[in-house]
Amino acid sequence: MTVDSRKTPAPDGRAAAVPDVRRADEVLGWSRGLLDLPLRQAVATLAPPMRRVAGYHFGWWDERERPIEADGGKALRPALVLLAAEAAGGQAGDAVPAAVAVELVHNFSLVHDDVIDGDTTRRHRPTAWSAFGRTAAILAGDALLSLAFTAVTRGGRAGEGVRVLGACVQSLLDGQSADVDFELRTDVGLAECLRMAEGKTGALMGCACALGALYGGATSGRAANLAAFGERLGLAFQVVDDLLGIWGDPAVTGKPVHSDLRSRKKSLPVVAALTSGTPAGAELAELYHQEPPLSPCDLTRAAELVEEAGGREWSVAAVDDLLAEALDRLRAAEPEPRAAAELEALARLAADRDH
Repeated sequence: MTVDSRKTPAPDGRAAAVPDVRRADEVLGWSRGLLDLPLRQAVATLAPPMRRVAGYHFGWWDERERPIEADGGKALRPALVLLAAEAAGGQAGDAVPAAVAVELVHNFSLVHDDVIDGDTTRRHRPTAWSAFGRTAAILAGDALLSLAFTAVTRGGRAGEGVRVLGACVQSLLDGQSADVDFELRTDVGLAECLRMAEGKTGALMGCACALGALYGGATSGRAANLAAFGERLGLAFQVVDDLLGIWGDPAVTGKPVHSDLRSRKKSLPVVAALTSGTPAGAELAELYHQEPPLSPCDLTRAAELVEEAGGREWSVAAVDDLLAEALDRLRAAEPEPRAAAELEALARLAADRDH
């Protein structure tokens, strides 16, 4: 779904036209254009074994390093960095090093997540560990993370940028650790599942906006509101991702149908269902915690039970509430009008349950 936001709220609450506001897809294309070359230059500095795996993961070449044009993802997070810099009154170009750093951290987490989860497909291709082995993928992920801290030092606010990025990575790792721990537990609560998602996904989107604000010269108050916008948006994005992990179209997600149920992930819709106190929730718990692998019929039934227990309804409502909270914090930041309209367009795209 393409979102075209051509208006932004005026001080009196009415929608005021903002000239030359780009659609969300145009913003993502612009961001990719600024990001692609410096990202490739950064990855080119890696040792050959890590560079080979990283370039494959980014979709630049195949297993034999023959150039291809595979899906490299939307690059939403770098776009948030660049727009947050403009929202703060700065220039997007000054925030490119931070955008590169955020994209490197994001892809480090994807490479490692695929190893941890045992996922064999991402973006309609074999995952990096499937193509090169677990050890090679882990080392490539480590290399991307290290490279992110090198990238962020190339901006004008290196010391603070490293601090913000470092805190984000710690939150991300804490969230990922909790996600793995949940798979071994039968007593996961909804509140702690939300905290996990805040770390796993919300932290990096919040960091993207915080770094953009920093490199754009934002005041502390404006930066805090932009960071909160990103954090709320990140959590909404995770809920949408969890919905797609159960009911998403494989042609869109690049993963098999019911992929999260197959691995028995304690995603937000599942936990909402398991803690619902309903008969459907009780049946889901019995099915989810059985020893044998779930059959195709079991997976279909599990998806039905999540819906019957209210997990899908809760998740849809949560996305709407989180998006509203994110946009409230965006407005509180008093951003530059064009950047505000484009950030809102990106937010609505990220929270689109059909993306």
